[in-house]
Amino acid sequence: MFKILLTAFASLAFVASAAFAADDVMASRYGNTTVSTDAKGVQTKVYYKDDHTFTAKQGTQETKGTWKVDNGTICLTYATPLPGMPNPLCVPVVTHKVGDTWTTGEGDTKRTVTLVKGIQ
Repeated sequence: MFKILLTAFASLAFVASAAFAADDVMASRYGNTTVSTDAKGVQTKVYYKDDHTFTAKQGTQETKGTWKVDNGTICLTYATPLPGMPNPLCVPVVTHKVGDTWTTGEGDTKRTVTLVKGIQ
């Protein structure tokens, strides 16, 4: 009986974690690199973690912070903002897969973004 309950619990935990990952618009970004290029050609690499923290690099400068998704918008709050980045930076967010390229933001925050496999 104990083995049956343990198996049922393990199966339920697997299904619950798979359902959570399916609902997490950021899941494809964990362990990968989000490369963001602004209108001036300045490139920023962002590395998201599932604990709602991130690190970012722009040239030789590095920073870190926290991120939050709410109602289709992601907001990144920087400990120390990189040059040209508003703090917080909030833009619409949708699910993407590795290899996707899209445009986000407008005006000064308009960027071309690519999701690249692995940590680059």
